[in-house]
Amino acid sequence: MRFKMRHLYILPLLFLVVKAAKNTKDLDWWEKTIFYQIYPRSFMDSDGDGVGDLNGITSKLEYLKELGVGATWLSPMFKSPMYDFGYDISDFYDVHDEYGTMEDFDNLMAKANELDIEIVLDFVPNHGSNESVWFEEALKGHEKYFDYFVWEDGVVDENGVLHPPNNWVSVFRKSAWEYREEVGKYYLHQFVIGQPDLNYRNPAVVEEMKDVIRFWLNKGVAGFRVDAITHLFEVDKEKFGGKYPDEPISGNSDDPDNYDYLNHIYTINQDETYDMVYQWRDVFDEFKEMDGLTRVMMTEAYGSPDIIMRYFGEGEREGAHMPFNFVLISDVDGSSSAAEIKYAIDKFLTFKPIDKMSNWVAGNHDKSRVASRFSPELVDGINILVLLLPGVAVTYMGEEIGMEDGYVSWEDTVDPSGCNTDDPINYWTASRDPERTPFQWSADKNAGFSTADKTWLPVAEGYETLNVEVQRTTERSHLNVYKALAKLRTEPAFSHGRYDSVALNSDVLAFKRWHDGEIYVAVINFRDEIYNLDLTYFENVTGKLEVIVTSVQSAKTKGDVVEAENTQIYGREAFVLKVVQ
Repeated sequence: MRFKMRHLYILPLLFLVVKAAKNTKDLDWWEKTIFYQIYPRSFMDSDGDGVGDLNGITSKLEYLKELGVGATWLSPMFKSPMYDFGYDISDFYDVHDEYGTMEDFDNLMAKANELDIEIVLDFVPNHGSNESVWFEEALKGHEKYFDYFVWEDGVVDENGVLHPPNNWVSVFRKSAWEYREEVGKYYLHQFVIGQPDLNYRNPAVVEEMKDVIRFWLNKGVAGFRVDAITHLFEVDKEKFGGKYPDEPISGNSDDPDNYDYLNHIYTINQDETYDMVYQWRDVFDEFKEMDGLTRVMMTEAYGSPDIIMRYFGEGEREGAHMPFNFVLISDVDGSSSAAEIKYAIDKFLTFKPIDKMSNWVAGNHDKSRVASRFSPELVDGINILVLLLPGVAVTYMGEEIGMEDGYVSWEDTVDPSGCNTDDPINYWTASRDPERTPFQWSADKNAGFSTADKTWLPVAEGYETLNVEVQRTTERSHLNVYKALAKLRTEPAFSHGRYDSVALNSDVLAFKRWHDGEIYVAVINFRDEIYNLDLTYFENVTGKLEVIVTSVQSAKTKGDVVEAENTQIYGREAFVLKVVQ
């Protein structure tokens, strides 16, 4: 089918049409589902200790089904000393005891299979734990495990004082090197001291981590989200005379302990990292060849489009199914104009390979919540983007009800990113605790999350009215809007349809999805102004439009009819319309 492209000259270079294949293809399970991220520590506590756990997740899987979710990604639940709350793994083959047992995990898998919900785990390949058997054996001089980590000699100055090998800085501030007297060397930790980097230039490490993948795939998981992938390899020091070189100063910070002080040309985005992702894809595909089920790989990387797109694969080599698209987190916020938001959306769609799926992520456990980063009034509008743009949808737990960042005092702060600031006043600017506060199920004690007297993080204020139980019984609620959008995205216009978008003015973004004569238009107002819109900018959008879904504050009701040439939108309002002939 041919169509005519129109141009809105006052917004040059901001128009994009995404073509679908002429013949509608069957979508794989992961291409048409919603992935729901669960941070296990904060989702549901089943045993009253103030910490979420696997049995708590199992008890709430029906809620995911209610939402229309077909897969859940669990943040790390492996054995860990919890210096970085599960991202410092001491045993990649076992469950952390606060979260339960392997039997509990098997029960979770059984319940998920019963509900037809796929389970995806968090794979943290860059580093382990300094309390792991591997590291303890390394300190004892066990050659095999010593070579599992990245070691380097220190530098002695003219006064005989020992210093780290070079100027590399940890993501969580201060030197990325830590000295161990047992072996007389420094080990590399690009994150907290308790997270020693693994040495991927050692073939034994490569095989060990492939075995970790196989272990959990054999237990039935449907894939992995790969954490901090950009840090996997450091530069080959043999190319620099056998010593790791200093990284150049970036000019972005005056604080030498700040990660942004350096330009990380030797510690992230090395070419070997992409090859490792392609090797892991081969392992994933081993399992698909056995039973036909795709095991999905999602990669976490922040960077320029050319960096992110390499994770899809190169030439004949396949990589990640879903290199996470973070533009709705990293590129825009509540201060962004409609044109800037359109530009961010178009960027990923423009750069991705034509035969690969896009994906949309607006929140996670590391970034401020949508309601806090944009505004509570824009929760439904952002969910319209995540669920109805072309591609895979990823939702962080709580975004469906509009949870906001919780206040966590300096005394209650536990996130190393906040604690390492050593600043009881401004710590909150670095802490990730606010977006990790317990899930708000009800107005009961601790928002129904736990019966404990004290939870691992305090419950956010306002949970008495902002919770699942209240929103279930409120006709106009973020939860019910989310469920309506999840159902709508199964329509062919959204699962297989074409896409076209426009910033109608500085405040209002609209996009069109269509397939086989069915045409929908979604409109989002990011500001408080009222506008009368002419939606006939979109081809074949004329006459009457039926209201299908609206944001909670909208004056419109499902089934209302508006005119394409003159559609009024109120401040912060969002809605989805369907062309009626």
